[in-house]
Amino acid sequence: MCALSVPAIALTRGTNGEEALIPQLGLGTYKIPDDEAERVVSDALEVGYRHIDTAQMYGNEAGVGRAIAAAGLPRQDLFITSKLNNPHHRREDALRSFDATMETLGLEVLDLFLVHWPLADSAGIDLVDTWRTMIEILHSGRVRAIGVSNYQPEHLRRIVEATGVVPAVNQIELHPWLIQSELRSMHAQLGITTESWSPLGRGRLLTNPVVMDIAETVGVSPSQIIIRWHLQKSLVVIPKSTHRGRMVTNADVLSIALDDAQMAALDALDQGLRTGSHPDQIQV
Repeated sequence: MCALSVPAIALTRGTNGEEALIPQLGLGTYKIPDDEAERVVSDALEVGYRHIDTAQMYGNEAGVGRAIAAAGLPRQDLFITSKLNNPHHRREDALRSFDATMETLGLEVLDLFLVHWPLADSAGIDLVDTWRTMIEILHSGRVRAIGVSNYQPEHLRRIVEATGVVPAVNQIELHPWLIQSELRSMHAQLGITTESWSPLGRGRLLTNPVVMDIAETVGVSPSQIIIRWHLQKSLVVIPKSTHRGRMVTNADVLSIALDDAQMAALDALDQGLRTGSHPDQIQV
C-alpha cells in the first residue's frame, strides 16, 4: 500500500517540543457505524490515506482500530486523531475516557487528541479545567499533540490566557459558505493549525453553480475543486466518504491548481452559513 504524496503541516505543540506532522488531507469518519468503519478505513489505507479522524462520539473507534491493526503499516506512517466526548469533560472522566479511547483504538500513542466541543455554558464544566486535563494527558507522553474543536475566539483566549498552552489544532466547520476569516486570523496569530470539518458543506456545495462552473473549466469534479480550495488555503481537510471510488477522486487533487480568480470566486460564496450546529448550541 503506497501512501499518497500529501503535503503536511508541522504541529509544534507536541510532547517536549516534539514536531508532529499532520497530513493536510485525511479521511473523516463522522456517522460511519462501527461495523462499517473497519471496511471504510481499510479501503482508505489501501488507497493511500495515512490520516484518519475519529471521535469517541462517533462510536466507531473500535472499527478504526481494527482496520489499523489489519493494515500492518508502520505506526510512524499514520496520523490518528480522536476527540473527547461531551459527557467526559471533568478531570477524572476525561482521564478515564482517554484510557478507553487508547484501548479501543489499540494504540500506545495517539497523534492528536481534541476537545470535541467547548461546552462553555454547561453547568459544572469549566473549559479551562478541561484544557488543563488535556495538558496533563499531553505530558503523559501518550499523545503527540492536543487541540480543540469548535472553539470560538473567546474560548481560545480563555484557555490560552489561563494556561499559556496553545492548542495545536482547532477543528471547525469550514467551507466556501463559511470561511471563518476572523477565527482563522486568530489561529494564524497564535500558531494554531486550522482543520476543516464538513469541508464540502455536507455535499450541498457540490451542486453550487460557481463550483460546478470552475469544475467544468478545470476538468475535474466539484469535490476536487473544493478540496483543492482548502489545500491552497493551507487548511487540513478531512472529507468523509464510505465509497472507495470517491476516496480516490477526493485524493486526486495534488496536480490541480486554482488560479487567483477561481479562488476569489469561491471565497465570494461566503455567507456565514453553517450546515452543522453552532458551538453555543451544544451543551451538556
